[in-house]
Amino acid sequence: MKIILYKDVPNLGEEGDIREVAEGYARNYLIPQKFAVKYTKATEIELAQKQQAIARRKEEKVKDAADVKTRIEGLEMSIAVAAGEKGKLFGSVTSVNVVDYLGSQGIEVERKKIELPEGGIKVVGAHTVKVKLYGGDEASLKVNVEASGEKPVIEEAAEEVTVDAIGDDEDEEYDEGYAELTAGAEPEAEAEEAAEEAAPEAEAPAEDAEETEE
Repeated sequence: MKIILYKDVPNLGEEGDIREVAEGYARNYLIPQKFAVKYTKATEIELAQKQQAIARRKEEKVKDAADVKTRIEGLEMSIAVAAGEKGKLFGSVTSVNVVDYLGSQGIEVERKKIELPEGGIKVVGAHTVKVKLYGGDEASLKVNVEASGEKPVIEEAAEEVTVDAIGDDEDEEYDEGYAELTAGAEPEAEAEEAAEEAAPEAEAPAEDAEETEE
């Protein structure tokens, strides 16, 4: 279905753009949410009448993006993360960390707009993170990563594994002891069963003897 966007829609287009989309997407989401209208001769004329207002709003977005860029590039993010002796982090600095930091500075940015260095930030030191802005522009944020000196999570995991391993050994020892105990008990159990089977046979002659006396 051919539509005209009335609002900016991520990964689709901006206000005033004409797009072809799946009919279900248009009827079930875009049009009910007033993000778009079906393209017709009437809506085409209406779009032409709104073009000046749309152009002004786009200019405002460009200006706002430029202001955000200046603010971001004037910041320097510092974060302490658990790290090893050679500066390798136990984990990494993520886009969530960057979004949270910018939010604390009054700058709201979507997580998907954060572009980390290739492979992510996994060592201490100075790094640069890119923040995508309106109109294809981007800002550069300085990120300083320091070692926190905290106990790394990996050591705690190792301790848990050690406890589990000890438990397994104890289970094995128990199984072996039980097997030995059971093996020793089997002859006794067999002897008891044999005695029980023989008992009725021993009583039978006594009964026969009583009948004979009578």
